[in-house]
Amino acid sequence: MCAATENEILDSHQCQPSPQPQNGVDFVCDRSKILPPFSVVISTVLYVAEFVSAAIICSIYDETDDPVWLGFTITFMLVPAVLTQLALTFIHRDLGRDRPLVLFLHLLLLGPIIRCIEALMIYFQAGRQEEPYVTISRKFKLKKGQRTHMEWEIGHSERKLAAHRNAFKRTAVIQAFLGSTPQLTLQLYATIQEKHLPEARAVLIAITLLSVTYGAVVCSVLAIQIKYDDYKVRLRLVAYLCMVVWRGLEIATRTIALVLFSTALTYWVVLVGLANLLFFFFLPWVEFWMSKASLPDNVEKHMSKLGTTVVLCLVTFLYAAINIFCWSAVQLNLAHRDLIEKQLSWGRLALYYSMRFVENVFLVVMWYFFKTDFYEYVCSPLLGVQLLIGYGLAVLFMMLFYQYCHPCRRLFRHNVADCLRCICCRRHAGHPPASPEHTLPLPPDLTSQLGDCEAPLVDEVLAVD
Repeated sequence: MCAATENEILDSHQCQPSPQPQNGVDFVCDRSKILPPFSVVISTVLYVAEFVSAAIICSIYDETDDPVWLGFTITFMLVPAVLTQLALTFIHRDLGRDRPLVLFLHLLLLGPIIRCIEALMIYFQAGRQEEPYVTISRKFKLKKGQRTHMEWEIGHSERKLAAHRNAFKRTAVIQAFLGSTPQLTLQLYATIQEKHLPEARAVLIAITLLSVTYGAVVCSVLAIQIKYDDYKVRLRLVAYLCMVVWRGLEIATRTIALVLFSTALTYWVVLVGLANLLFFFFLPWVEFWMSKASLPDNVEKHMSKLGTTVVLCLVTFLYAAINIFCWSAVQLNLAHRDLIEKQLSWGRLALYYSMRFVENVFLVVMWYFFKTDFYEYVCSPLLGVQLLIGYGLAVLFMMLFYQYCHPCRRLFRHNVADCLRCICCRRHAGHPPASPEHTLPLPPDLTSQLGDCEAPLVDEVLAVD
């Protein structure tokens, strides 16, 4: 969390390096040009919009006497809202501070609104008067393959804004995958069952889809910031656009495939969802048990082993919920200090998307054979092909992002093009089979992405600190 906070602080500046480095270090400090807290505002707007639209849908279900849709809609509206309040309170550590008004607003589920107002007030008041810096942050900056030591003064306003950004990014993920994804699935299923799409439900579907897409993009950004916490990470606009298309197509096709399968085999979809949830929930714990490591003791100060276990279970549950609908972009390591595996496994990434593609094909095929009469006037084969093409396009944009748009792609030992070349080499190697005298060289190890220079780089950072 601290590493991500420092990246938030660095991203909040529009820094300009000095023309003459001092002692090999470029000193950067311009606190008068702090970027607005866009992520805080976007998360708050999505939270309020989804809550209000869900409340309107609940009133419609109450008028039409639909207790089933009403009960599920209220559940998927209130549960993520309560979890969002708890997450904001936990991250800001408000329980040990004298802030009764803020805690009262959290009880009213209005915590994100007051937090957003606080962040905007800090932003507009920053720079009006000179304030002493709190600390100096040292990072590497990558530019055209060259790394440069950079320094930033961190003031009180910057640190407060970074804390708000850090908290709202995490609550956006909670809202997206513990509230928006089940809400989106429910409303699509209700639309097909009722054969009617009212305007209020269409608005709620659009808002939840935006919320899930935004949460998935935030997952990718947080994964990059945590993995490369020694570097100043800044994503370009084209990288964000590529991630939006990648995540939007991935989530939309996955959700539609699940909804179509649920309309044909209603009870079997529960088994599919539970199997996915339990697999991704227990996978990190099985790996942790096999490593014979101990639980990290820095999740929160003054927390017992039981409290640490509860927090890790909640984190693992969120991790499983994310992986049901899309790639989480991180690999949990419960024995690591940051709970995240720093090295991206290309093999695991390829395995996830391959298995998810096979599962989507299975869901669509089962829906095609057991579909109801509602799809009589729908070209079912064309719809199935469109879903599979959409998921293939999502994978294509994912590869484009890692190949051309990733901010730290120059640190990769092997990239997507290398992986594809290795696959082609393996195919050519099978015709004809190689003799012992002319065996082909083994393909490079694609399970790690950082080069051999990572260890000395980290040592240099520690030396500078």
